[in-house]
Amino acid sequence: MKRDGGFKRPGFKLVLIVLLAVLCIGAAELAACSHFAPETYERITAPARQAAAAVADAGRAGLDAVGRFCRDTAALAGRAVQNAARQVAAFWEELTAPPPPPLEPEPELSPPPEDSLPPATEPPLTEVLEADGKQLLTGGTVTVTYFCQSDETWAEQPYGTDTIGPYGCGPTAMAMAVASMTDTDTDPAQMASWAVDHGYWARRSGSYHSIVQGIAQDFGLEAEPFTDRTPDALRRALRSKDMLVALMGKGHFTTGGHFILIRGVTLSGDVLVADPNSLERSLQTWDPQLILDELSSARDHGAPLWILSAPRA
Repeated sequence: MKRDGGFKRPGFKLVLIVLLAVLCIGAAELAACSHFAPETYERITAPARQAAAAVADAGRAGLDAVGRFCRDTAALAGRAVQNAARQVAAFWEELTAPPPPPLEPEPELSPPPEDSLPPATEPPLTEVLEADGKQLLTGGTVTVTYFCQSDETWAEQPYGTDTIGPYGCGPTAMAMAVASMTDTDTDPAQMASWAVDHGYWARRSGSYHSIVQGIAQDFGLEAEPFTDRTPDALRRALRSKDMLVALMGKGHFTTGGHFILIRGVTLSGDVLVADPNSLERSLQTWDPQLILDELSSARDHGAPLWILSAPRA
């Protein structure tokens, strides 16, 4: 059996009529209340108005967020489109560009003549050469015949009751001076024997300082005390083709007393020496002020510095 719809029942219609009547009465009472009792009206409708305001604020915030998202997305999309357009344009320009011209071979450069090439290294200021079984030091005022007191040829030969190796710097230095500045052919052993015979050997101390002037006078050289002990005076003496004998004190050359020759000056103003106990130091250049600062404090028989000259023609 077919039933009628709910809206056709008399009871249902009655309920609707009652609800409508209640709403109308309520609306009429609110309208009257708003006119005759506004405070009561505000109190009754406040929750509804607050709820409506909250719903409106939430709606506006949602719309703002959606608007910002749309704007940011549009900006990112615009930049991506611009970059892609630039890349496509660059690729198309490269694809349609004409090919570059062929490279020309670089010209061959002819090598410079050999005589115009600089030397591989700068020539040394001083070096040691071998000639007739002797060592020669170059670059000084004169080419010096070099002897080393510790050379095995005479290191153990006698110097009085001592030996030349540890005590023979005096006769060895003067043997270099005599062999280089005169025609006398000598060596440390011969000069040590001469010094002993003439009283210049000092037992366990090497040589008396008078050995310089004694040997010079006997072998045709002039030896005078050099009293102007300044770097410029030292350089002037060396440029005049003279050599000097220096008695050194504690420093770079000795821990006690030691005779050396000062044999030349370089263009830069440094000096060259002939150290009878070190070929290595003899091949170095030295600041003249350092030499002067390390001279011995002795002041007898012309010490600590003598100038040696060959007789002038």
